[in-house]
Amino acid sequence: MTGTSYMAKEVSSQPKLWMETYESILDEKDAITSFLAGIYAINNLQIILTGAGSSAFIGEILQSAFHKNTGILVKAIPTTDLVTHPGDFFEKATPTLMVSFARSGDSPESVATFELAEKLTDIIYHLVITCNPEGKLASMASKKSNAFTFLLPEETNDQALAMTSSFTSMTLAGLLISAINNIEKNEEHVKSMVDFGKNIIEKYTTELEEVAELDFKRIVFLGSGPVKGTAKESHLKVIELTDGNIMCQYDSFLGFRHGPKAIIDHSTLLIYLFSNDPYVYKYEVDLVASINQTEDFMYSIGIGQSSAALKSLNLNLAIPASGNSNEMPDDFFSICSILPAQLLGFYKSLAIGLTPDSPSRNGGIHRVVQGVTIYPY
Repeated sequence: MTGTSYMAKEVSSQPKLWMETYESILDEKDAITSFLAGIYAINNLQIILTGAGSSAFIGEILQSAFHKNTGILVKAIPTTDLVTHPGDFFEKATPTLMVSFARSGDSPESVATFELAEKLTDIIYHLVITCNPEGKLASMASKKSNAFTFLLPEETNDQALAMTSSFTSMTLAGLLISAINNIEKNEEHVKSMVDFGKNIIEKYTTELEEVAELDFKRIVFLGSGPVKGTAKESHLKVIELTDGNIMCQYDSFLGFRHGPKAIIDHSTLLIYLFSNDPYVYKYEVDLVASINQTEDFMYSIGIGQSSAALKSLNLNLAIPASGNSNEMPDDFFSICSILPAQLLGFYKSLAIGLTPDSPSRNGGIHRVVQGVTIYPY
């Protein structure tokens, strides 16, 4: 990607920032471990993963990883739900670790959720993962003995409207922290992510720019398990960057069969995010074969880890991983596989005459949400 826009730089810098994020967490391993060890030992502890918008989708991607890696009950709940219905989620007698993801840390819901958690639970701990050391959330956490703040590298604090490097770097940080005791072993998976990210940017940017020039009106993103969260973030990226001009849908491969498949027509672009789990992949391949046989669509893209497997699916464009990335677990693949959607959204924004850094024509969408009034609870 070339150009002077913030987003072009922020998308292309991600592989480098993933490695920097890994190194930052490795440097803080002892402090993170010390903070979490005593909390994890608390009986009846629950973990809430939270954020707003793209930051909320991070929790959806990482929910299963946190549960697998800690053995603790984990809930992914957006701050936008916690603010309106705090009594449904905060339990006074239930010890809670709240993991908050926030690019700026200045959104009204993030600040209000922090305050509500303090008010409505007897035992509450905060792990704040943010890109902005000057944000309100980081400032609040710094004053609390029951809070730990992990600050991402400065460059992850995107200046463009749409979250790109902030999203992937915060997701990676959360994933690595969920298995902090295995961080050295996970270095190989981070390197695989970096390889895949560089491969997409270096080899497929031009092709994705050409796809963006097609006259599609609808896009469907499909993923399974943690990758469904990536499909959700993918659909939001295209909506944001095209100012709502492209109708976007996301779902799981199996869920898509139950009604949502009706969205497919001759103007539809289908984007499949394939699992590396052989069991899951069987269900995904079945859906692709069914769609190829029965549906009239414009174009299909497959993103996965096996070049040979992708070639067998009769896709218009296959984007496989490189190097040893075929060994990458879906938890890590869910992070780097967002890149094609970011690129596609960027080039579609340009193709329809928008500015990717600030694509909202009427100014209704902002980098930090505005116009939210927080009421006393």
